[in-house]
Amino acid sequence: MTLVAGVDSSTQSCKVVIRDAESGALVREGRASHPDGTEVHPEHWWTALQSAIEQAGGLADVAAVSVAAQQHGMVCLDEDGEVVRPALLWNDTRSAGAAADLVAELGGPKAWAEAVGSVPVASFTVTKLRWLARNEPDNARRTRSVCLPHDWLTWRLAGRPGVITTDRGDASGTGYWSPATGDYRTDLLELAMGRVPDLPRVLGPAEQAGTAEQGGALLAPGTGDNMAASLGVGMRPGDVVVSIGTSGTAFAVSEAPSADPSGAVAGFADATGRYLPLVCTLNAARVLDAAARMLGVGPEGLSDLALRAPAGADGLVLVPYLEGERTPNRPDATGSLHGLRLATSTPEHLARAAVEGMLCGLADALDALGVEPQRVLLIGGGARSEAVRRIAPTVFGRPVLVPTPGEYVADGAAKQAAWLLSGEPEPPLWDTGAAERYEADPTPGLRERYQEAAQE
Repeated sequence: MTLVAGVDSSTQSCKVVIRDAESGALVREGRASHPDGTEVHPEHWWTALQSAIEQAGGLADVAAVSVAAQQHGMVCLDEDGEVVRPALLWNDTRSAGAAADLVAELGGPKAWAEAVGSVPVASFTVTKLRWLARNEPDNARRTRSVCLPHDWLTWRLAGRPGVITTDRGDASGTGYWSPATGDYRTDLLELAMGRVPDLPRVLGPAEQAGTAEQGGALLAPGTGDNMAASLGVGMRPGDVVVSIGTSGTAFAVSEAPSADPSGAVAGFADATGRYLPLVCTLNAARVLDAAARMLGVGPEGLSDLALRAPAGADGLVLVPYLEGERTPNRPDATGSLHGLRLATSTPEHLARAAVEGMLCGLADALDALGVEPQRVLLIGGGARSEAVRRIAPTVFGRPVLVPTPGEYVADGAAKQAAWLLSGEPEPPLWDTGAAERYEADPTPGLRERYQEAAQE
C-alpha cells in the first residue's frame, strides 16, 4: 500500500490524515491546536504540525505530502529566512483602511477586479503589506520575502531550501497574482509596500515542490484551504459548496476566470488548473459557538433548542457580524439582535435566530456567486449540527446535500499528494461516500427580515 499525507493547517488547529494513495482509505490521523488570535507566530503552526504528525504515526512510510492552510496570512521573512513579526491572519481587520486606500489609488474596484480578479479587503495579503509599511516601517524594511502559511510550512518540511514555492490557488488570494494571466502583479506590490520583496515560485497543480527533509517524502505544491476542500469533497462543474468553518464560504468550480467589480466575488484559481469564484463571510461556525456560550449549552444543546423554536423564530433576527464582516464589506460592524419581545425572549428563539442568522449570511454569499447550482453541498464543522442541516434548505430555498463527514481540507491535500505520485492529468477519483439530502420549504419572509435588520 502506498501512503500519502494531507495537512490542514487551519486558523484553529492542524490536522494530518494518512490515506491509501489508490483508494483514499483513511489509515491514521492526528491533530493539534493552534493559539487563538488574529496574529500568530508561524512557529506555533510548525510545532502543531510536528505534534499532529507524531500523533498520526509519523511520515516514515509516507510517499508524498501536501500542505493546505488558511489563505491570505502574511508571513514576512528576513534575509536569513527568520520570521520578522507574527503573521497577520485572514481574519485580522486592522488593514481595512489600507484596503480602502489601495482600491482608490488604483482607480477603484473595477481596476482591481481586472488586474487580479478580486477587489482587496482587509483579509487580502496585499492590504496587510500596506499596513505593515505604514505602521511598522522597520519591520517592512527587514522583510526580504513574503509568503503564505502553506508556503512557509512546505518550505519548513523541505528543510528551508533557497526557493519558497506556492500554488496558483493560494497565490490568487494575495491580491498581487493574476489568475487570468498566471503572473505576479509586482506593480501592485510596489503600490502597497513601496518595493517588491522576494516572492514564492508558483507551481503547477501537480508539480513537485521538493522533498521532505525528514523521511524523503515528495512534497506536492499544497494550496489554500478552500481549494483543498474543493478537491476533498470531489467538486465537479455545476456544484456549489457552502462551507461553515471559522469563516463561511460559498464557491463553485469554473472553467474561466472571474472578475467581479462589486468585490463580492473573489476570483480565485483552484488547485486543478481551473478557477474557483468564491464569496466569503467572516462569521460562521463561531456564531453558533457564541450563542451556545450565551445559553450555557454545548453544540448539541444549541441544535436541540433551535429545532424546538418555530421557523423564523417569531421574527427574532440575529445579524451575526460578531467580528466585523467581509461580505458585505463592513469591517467595523458588530452583531445585533432585532425583534426581541417578551414572547421571543427564550433560549429556543435565540438559538434559532443564531442558526438562521448565520445561514442568511451564507445565503447572501450563495446568491452573490450568480450561478444556478446543480447541487449545493454543505460542509465544514458547522454542517455537523442537525439544526444547521435541517434549517439550511428553509433559508437557501433549495435542497442541500451533506457529504459524509470528513476532514475535507486535509483529505483534499492528501488527494493532491496522490495526484503528484500518479502523474495523471487529473486528480484521483476517491469514493467519498453517499451524501445525505435535506429538503424543506423556504421560511416566508425570513430573508427579507434579515436584509432589513442588516441594513440598520
